[in-house]
Amino acid sequence: MVPVLRDADRMSFAQLELGIRDFAARASSGQLTLEDLMGGTFTITNGGVFGSLLSTPILNPPQVGILGLHKVQDRAVPLNGQVVIRPMMYVALTYDHRIVDGREAVQFLVTITDLIEDPANLLLVS
Repeated sequence: MVPVLRDADRMSFAQLELGIRDFAARASSGQLTLEDLMGGTFTITNGGVFGSLLSTPILNPPQVGILGLHKVQDRAVPLNGQVVIRPMMYVALTYDHRIVDGREAVQFLVTITDLIEDPANLLLVS
């Protein structure tokens, strides 16, 4: 189920969190309505909470895109000529290529990745 948090672009982080918590509580108690699930344009899904390491999110029309976040897991990565252990998380972006150009979609994904890797930058984004 993908409930739609309306007007999310005008909400603070605290308001977003409250809206998500409300959806989670209503989903757990079976109180989501059809209206809660209609009219989305962009979705964020977090299969990582269920242990998913990687998936390909599928669009639910009329949505234009869906960002999939996956499980954070320690992995061996090269860094400055050495192999080190770092927490890694795959992110996947599925989008309707009829509406979104691939270049902009990848730039968006890179920006999201950068912000996840260094959340302090969220304070600098205008």
